[in-house]
Amino acid sequence: MSDPEQKEKKGWFSRLKDGLKKSSNAISTGISDIFTKRKLDDDVLEELEELLITSDLGVTTAARIAANIGKSRYDKEISPEEIREALSDEVTAILEPVAKPFELNESLSPHVVLVVGVNGSGKTTTIGKFAKQYADQGKKVMMAAGDTFRAAAVEQLTIWGERTGAKVITTKVGGDAAGLAYSALEQAKAENVDLLLIDTAGRLQNKSDLMAELEKILRVIKKLNPDAPHSCLLVLDATTGQNALNQTEIFGKVCDVTGLVMTKLDGTARGGVLVAIADKFSLPVHAIGVGEGIDDLQPFAAKDFARALSGATTD
Repeated sequence: MSDPEQKEKKGWFSRLKDGLKKSSNAISTGISDIFTKRKLDDDVLEELEELLITSDLGVTTAARIAANIGKSRYDKEISPEEIREALSDEVTAILEPVAKPFELNESLSPHVVLVVGVNGSGKTTTIGKFAKQYADQGKKVMMAAGDTFRAAAVEQLTIWGERTGAKVITTKVGGDAAGLAYSALEQAKAENVDLLLIDTAGRLQNKSDLMAELEKILRVIKKLNPDAPHSCLLVLDATTGQNALNQTEIFGKVCDVTGLVMTKLDGTARGGVLVAIADKFSLPVHAIGVGEGIDDLQPFAAKDFARALSGATTD
């Protein structure tokens, strides 16, 4: 690894640690409270399991991690730091199979990405950041403001379009999102666009309306290209904790979710929910966000995340 790459990696890991501080502090402090001068017995393992559940790792995942940690260390005195390292290893093992950065397939011309998620999850900002990243690489990017019910979402994408030089396809507020998606794909094909990012509404209050609208978008896109959308990215807000599991299930039923992006990890002590989601659904995690800046959305690295979450200090 070259010096600039090492500096960039170190810089991102520092931001990741800072961003996950709330989640990490809860777990790390809890581990210190449980494991100071105590042997690893059933009571201690139960306390560890409870700590992991309250940190949003989920009941099943927490139970398995605690059992695995106890296997080789039972009835031995063990330091809090050893537990953090062991926890980091267990979390890494769960996350590594799903850590898959998003890959643009330029041969598709355009690679159509449908972006879904509840309102407030960070969909529109995530689309803008992806657009910026790929535009900076010299790719031709187009965005479709398919969340037609929120004027703010359309405005946000328009601003990202100005920042990135990417064309933004819009319609009137409350307009037909499926018709907009169709028009955007038509234009993207005609203009040899590399990447088409389609925003969608995320009104979960009425699931049947949301599903009907998404199904309609999928139907009309397929009239132009039976293989589109080529990717369906679900954006999840880490601050919602266990609700993110429910959202993954609901959106998975409507569209074939191909990957996840988790945002707002810096605003919550519930970062452990990403481990629960990875364990339950095995969906690729493409990127995570730990801040508002363009560089705060980064490809997901399992080991870095596990170390930052657990508070482990060694590499």
